[in-house]
Amino acid sequence: MKSTYPLIRIAVLAASALVATQGHAAEPIKIGVAVGLSGANSVVAPAVVQSSELAVEQINAAGGILGRPVQLEIVDDASGAIGAQKAFDTLVLEKKVNAIIAMESSAARNAALPVISRGRVPYIYTSFYEGRSCNKWMYVNGWVPEQQVAPVVDYFSQKLGAKNYFLVGSDYAFGRGMLKFTKAYIEQHGGKVIGEEYLPMDGSDWTAIISKIRSTQPDALISATAGGAPNVSLAKQLKAAALTLPYGNLAIDEGTGKTMGDVASGMYMSASYLTSIDTPENKKFLSDLGQKFGGNLSTPNELSEPQYEAFFLYKAAVEKANSIDSAAVVEALNDVSIVGPRGVVQMNASRHTPLAMRLGQIQSDGSIRILETQEGVSPGIQCPNLK
Repeated sequence: MKSTYPLIRIAVLAASALVATQGHAAEPIKIGVAVGLSGANSVVAPAVVQSSELAVEQINAAGGILGRPVQLEIVDDASGAIGAQKAFDTLVLEKKVNAIIAMESSAARNAALPVISRGRVPYIYTSFYEGRSCNKWMYVNGWVPEQQVAPVVDYFSQKLGAKNYFLVGSDYAFGRGMLKFTKAYIEQHGGKVIGEEYLPMDGSDWTAIISKIRSTQPDALISATAGGAPNVSLAKQLKAAALTLPYGNLAIDEGTGKTMGDVASGMYMSASYLTSIDTPENKKFLSDLGQKFGGNLSTPNELSEPQYEAFFLYKAAVEKANSIDSAAVVEALNDVSIVGPRGVVQMNASRHTPLAMRLGQIQSDGSIRILETQEGVSPGIQCPNLK
């Protein structure tokens, strides 16, 4: 994928120059974004970058934060642990950012957290993930299994009569964690897991696993892969194998689903954000993105929209604290809320947020049909020992 980084830097520098001419203090507030411009997450990275750019542009146009312009610092984390450690080192030690707002794989997040702790930098993690990652400096505005799994499993069991399930995942923290929770939830509600298989994060040959799915004849399939490329390869190979059982994907985002075309048709997904949400805030978000990026717009999705919100959550926390001091901002993040495209977002449930969850099914044209909506779904007890 061709990197958009040079264009991003030009846009950011232009925005910074603009706010400087509007009477802002010379020193900007630096917000770092570590994202997979290369590797598996390069499929979703463009939308994440665009949401970040839009948020910074809007904040600066409205006067910045505490009268200071926001400067975006984007670094490629290569979608993995080693790259994330390097990216966070760059942002914290070299760029000396005031905060980091980032959607990353779980492996990348886990590798980056020690850097966050040493640097004492507020970190808003914007990706859905397997849950229970806790750090003094981190807040999360994406969903966790307690919010995302139930809509899929309940629909399969109650509406489609599924009893026997096959689980497929990428062999790392997200895949293992999501499917551990999914298996427990299935069994607690009277179902049975008759197969569970994993491939490495960069694995792309699902042939042996698909053979096992065929031989065990489950009522439904649920996957939790590393997202991006593994989602695409698994779906294509399932399609080629002519397996037509109900398929719930716990790692698909709307943008990836659209790029997959007919391969994703019929797939079920559970999301806190879909472009079809009918609210004024979402309509404005989509309109603003369209005006800014035009024909270059990447489909907004479950990973890019929380990224957009997080900039405004950080802004609200800084303004409540009346300071960019890290400890003060982290304390304030627990108390602030915004109304965004998904609705009200407040990270006060053990540093996570209750969310409206929507069960959707991907249509042949790539659009998502919302089948059910559950309001205010709790993330459960995630980080009870952190204030």
